[in-house]
Amino acid sequence: MTSIEVDGRRIEVPSGFSVKEALEKLGYNITLHPSDKGLFMPCQVGGCWACALKIDGEARPACTAQVQEGMRIRTAAPMGTPRRMVAGFMGHKTGGVGTPWWLESGLGFIEAVCFTSGCNLCCPQCQNWRYAFMDVGEPLTPEEAAERMTETKKECGVERIAISGGECTLNRPWLVSFIRLLREQNPIARIHVDTNGTILTEDYIDELVGAGMTDIGIDLKALRTSTFMEMTGLLDEGLATKYLQTAWEAVKYLHDSHPQVFLGIGIPFNEDLISIAEIQEMAERIVSIDPWIQVCVLDYRPEFRRPDLVRPSHWEMLEVHYILRDCGLQSVVCQTERGKIGPAGRLLG
Repeated sequence: MTSIEVDGRRIEVPSGFSVKEALEKLGYNITLHPSDKGLFMPCQVGGCWACALKIDGEARPACTAQVQEGMRIRTAAPMGTPRRMVAGFMGHKTGGVGTPWWLESGLGFIEAVCFTSGCNLCCPQCQNWRYAFMDVGEPLTPEEAAERMTETKKECGVERIAISGGECTLNRPWLVSFIRLLREQNPIARIHVDTNGTILTEDYIDELVGAGMTDIGIDLKALRTSTFMEMTGLLDEGLATKYLQTAWEAVKYLHDSHPQVFLGIGIPFNEDLISIAEIQEMAERIVSIDPWIQVCVLDYRPEFRRPDLVRPSHWEMLEVHYILRDCGLQSVVCQTERGKIGPAGRLLG
């Protein structure tokens, strides 16, 4: 057993426990959705630093910090400047779900992008798992990340900045501060947030827009909770339902309340993960919001824990394109092995 002090109370917990596990054993409520009461600890890998607590006087992620003899933990102490893991500062030639399709020319970089670590989902077929589950390196403050991002933008010769992941929205104070600094340093740049939308509440969206976000891409992974759970690796049906509902509501709220923000929606496709029928139902629901919302269908390839997946062919994706057009969507883009199919049914670039 290991003796630690939590909020002034001396207790013993099993050796080898993480701080998160110790807090759970002591009865602290650990939450995975920020609207729930308790300590928000969404990624479990130490990437997002949303769970950072004062541990022996320093901010450390509770989900990965191991208990040590005599450790002192404060669950309500001020954290100071937020931090999180960020990597992959680079130019991006194809853009993302929230990048207007007409910008893709094949002639150079469209955006400067960075990838935040940590995700609240654990998709077996995660297409970006090297960043999503990374906790190696030094966490960056918003100031440090903004400086690197601004320099990358200058090197790429673009006026678009994309923040991807992982899931960039998990550490709200960090993201809002990062975007605000990017706006101050890049007054004419478009700032694009790429997200799964699962914790994007209305007040959070308002804060991001106020900080300077101009574009957003939301990956709507399913319409049915059962599909969403299989797609994301979630086992808690209640949590999965809440995440899925939050993401769909975020799309509707952005469309209705922030029409100045460019909104793109991502829909996954692989016949082993989601049916054509469900994709049609998703399209019909999007049409009911606005048939002109840009919808990008992503051809999920074999990745991470699903090397058995077979990437959909170009012709399968072209068929999906026309199915969604027949549902009433007017701005459909399909990612394929040959490039992106634009709204007119032809390859872009």
